[in-house]
Amino acid sequence: MRASTIGKQAAFIIIAFLFLIPVKLFAQAELMPYGNLNGIRVKGQLMPFNTNLTVVGESWAKIKFTAKEVQQPKFKRDGNSGIVNTNIDSLYFTETVEDIGRGKIRLNIKCEVKKDTVIKGVYLGIRLPKYIYDNSIVKLKTVTSGPVILKTEPGYNVDYSNELTFTAPAQKFYIKLKEASVILRQDSSKNKKYIQLYLPICTGILHKGDVFEKTYTIKADGKIDDLPAVLQLDSAATGSTFAGLGGNFRLQNMQTDPQVIDYCLANLRVAWGRVEMPWRNWQPDRDADPTARADSGKLNEHVKRSMEMAQRLGKMNIPVILSAWAPPQWAVVGPLQYRPNAAGIWGNPLNKANMPQIYKSITDYILYLKSHYGVEVKYFSFNESDLGINVRQTGEEHAALIKGLGAYLASKGVGTKLLLGDNSDATTYKFIYPTMNDAEARKYIGAVSFHSWRGWDTPTLQKWAEAAKTLNVPLLVGEGSIDAAAWAYPAYFEEESYALEEINLYTRLLAICRPLSILQWQLTADYSPLTGGGIFGNEGELKPTQRFWQLKQLASTPEGMIYRPITADRQDISCAALANAANDRYTLHIVNNGAAREITIKGLPNTVKQLTVYLTDKSHGMKKSKQIKVANHEASFKLDARCFTTLMTN
Repeated sequence: MRASTIGKQAAFIIIAFLFLIPVKLFAQAELMPYGNLNGIRVKGQLMPFNTNLTVVGESWAKIKFTAKEVQQPKFKRDGNSGIVNTNIDSLYFTETVEDIGRGKIRLNIKCEVKKDTVIKGVYLGIRLPKYIYDNSIVKLKTVTSGPVILKTEPGYNVDYSNELTFTAPAQKFYIKLKEASVILRQDSSKNKKYIQLYLPICTGILHKGDVFEKTYTIKADGKIDDLPAVLQLDSAATGSTFAGLGGNFRLQNMQTDPQVIDYCLANLRVAWGRVEMPWRNWQPDRDADPTARADSGKLNEHVKRSMEMAQRLGKMNIPVILSAWAPPQWAVVGPLQYRPNAAGIWGNPLNKANMPQIYKSITDYILYLKSHYGVEVKYFSFNESDLGINVRQTGEEHAALIKGLGAYLASKGVGTKLLLGDNSDATTYKFIYPTMNDAEARKYIGAVSFHSWRGWDTPTLQKWAEAAKTLNVPLLVGEGSIDAAAWAYPAYFEEESYALEEINLYTRLLAICRPLSILQWQLTADYSPLTGGGIFGNEGELKPTQRFWQLKQLASTPEGMIYRPITADRQDISCAALANAANDRYTLHIVNNGAAREITIKGLPNTVKQLTVYLTDKSHGMKKSKQIKVANHEASFKLDARCFTTLMTN
């Protein structure tokens, strides 16, 4: 996502010292579950900086650091504190971040050594964005030397006992320690966007059993951007249809899945559904007849439950996507591989010698679903075959599969089409190009699909919108969410930062990609939008989280709505608009990632006289907050800080 220009106007201060006085809380640390800070929020506005834990080996050329999907961290919340446990090799860290005042947090880092180790050092890395601090005057003030001008040269070591300041035209960075040092190094990234500081936690020869601990207080503050914003709607332009929010229903936990599925289907308008084809359980033996086996009463239990899940969706008139994860051994080359191998490669390629049996096996499953459960499968895919979860294909192999399986399905009178892509991320869009360039394959494509785990920049997302437009088929976000590793630290699902980032992405997907549906991963206990009920070990009462209310608010978009262009003049606001001109119904979704502000919507048609406002944030769940009048094609209201707001015509 683009960096906000708000930060350019913000005064920014960081203070680190060993003592603190408890004060009334005003801050909100933006702590990631893997241990990094993105900054501190004041009145909802992010004061940006970044931290990580860095281990430098024999030299600065050998660095490891905490990052998303690199370690296997654990995250939990205890009141005003977020706690992360993680490790880099034999160094085990406990990081505690506590909100203690306006723009102020306490950061405690404990490092335990599990094995004798020789390193250059363990550091708290701090990155200051250059778009705020470039051309700063850097001053060192010590008890003995007085003010000193420094250059941020690579490897420049600074020992001091008082304070170090970075003073930019409108910003200031200030750090204070006792008996410590700071290493200033040039940003090693390609675009050199940061000023890099390292604060040592421990250095040199470390022995098994050693424990090192540092505590810092970090403060960030500045001018709050609460200037009025304008959203410009183009009510005349038309676009594709948004059917509504969808959901994934891959069954993985029979103890906790049913309650979440029941709750979601009872309380959300689910427009699309995606279920698993447990292929390895359907036909484990190539030469056996899976249909005859099922008819003889030997249908595998997981297959049966998955078919019943599809049936349940079908009875609710929800279109069904069928996706296969794990293949049977006979259908692939090499031993089944469910984790990456030593080379980092996932999955198995299909066995080309068995393609006729593969086509038949999949088709038999689809036919059995129809004849025994009354389900017409709309689309079929192999899940994330660009990556290999668990069938792995090249783009050319993907095109060949669509042609071969598509033709076989058609020859059996089956109306199921193929999903093009169903990719692991938006970033791997080149995977679909061989199929797009194959005229024979194109006729079997029902829709284009990608998963939203990575690749959120606008140019990447536009590639998918363009592909669907070129093929004149719908676009689906087959798996919607933001962190593919979050199952390992499920407490993070209840964090406000996770909830707002997820719905912010969805709003951007609506505006940029205009998908037919975004299918939430999942509407089961896996990535559950509910808490309690034994989910992730939480034995409390089953209840909705902020994420659930956001999904409900999005899912409340009426059927038959068409995308309309809408833009915002502030980068901290994401927005999407939908309309049904036949009955003058409009729905506007707005995510505010910053401070509260007045907002004006322009370009509303003269047929719209009033809008109802619904609000979801950390304290409200789709609250019907007020009604605002529309006059002269405009409507104005106060947009709350850090919230998801939806405006609907009555």
